Amino acid sequence: MRGSMKRAPAEQALHAGVTRCFLEPYSVVDVAYNPHVLQRGEENGAELDQLIRLTLKFIEERYSLTLSYAYHIAPFKLKGSLERMRESLRRGQTPGPCLQEQARRDGKGLTLDQLIHRAKAEESHDATLLLEEEVTPSQVPLIEEIASTEVPEELGAPLYELTVVPDTNKKPIKIELKVELPKVISISECDLSMSKDDLVIEVPEKYRLQLDLPELINEEAATATFDKGKRVLLITMPVSQTEH
Repeated sequence: MRGSMKRAPAEQALHAGVTRCFLEPYSVVDVAYNPHVLQRGEENGAELDQLIRLTLKFIEERYSLTLSYAYHIAPFKLKGSLERMRESLRRGQTPGPCLQEQARRDGKGLTLDQLIHRAKAEESHDATLLLEEEVTPSQVPLIEEIASTEVPEELGAPLYELTVVPDTNKKPIKIELKVELPKVISISECDLSMSKDDLVIEVPEKYRLQLDLPELINEEAATATFDKGKRVLLITMPVSQTEH
């Protein structure tokens, strides 16, 4: 929306033979509307007029200004950069006294056909510039890849306790492993793999533990439980009896 900020005072008298131009300062204000409200305004001219007047009143109160409630709706949509918006607004404005005088001087001595030809050439030039601005890709990519200079942190080994449980004859029957995982919320985060003589526990980006077991185990009979309250993983591994 284009609102008048102030006007240049009218001259009481102009010197003969001198053309004076008065440029009107303005500001561009972005105002966001609910799409449904805009749609109602497009369907009903009275609602659109009320919406515009409420907007002008809001700008007055927000910026402590006094605005004229006379307005003009541009016949085109404003898109792109602020500078392009200003150029579009300038194209849609009626030439001021100085521009009219320049046009009169430039066209002096030209026939009607020549004036029409010049006007069409200028319109074609403006359309070509606008098309180039729309289709020319940005020279600077929106996303720039930056090579990382950070060295990946080595995963820390969690605290653990390994216990070999014997029977009454002091023969090992199972191995219990308690692992403290304070950063783990669910057992689904853990990746556990084991063989007869070792195991590996991995939690992506958090922990990694690799152990050689003191006894050969029956990995198919091993069980694991996770205490969410204490954040402790308990793994029970029966010792393989075929090796004893």
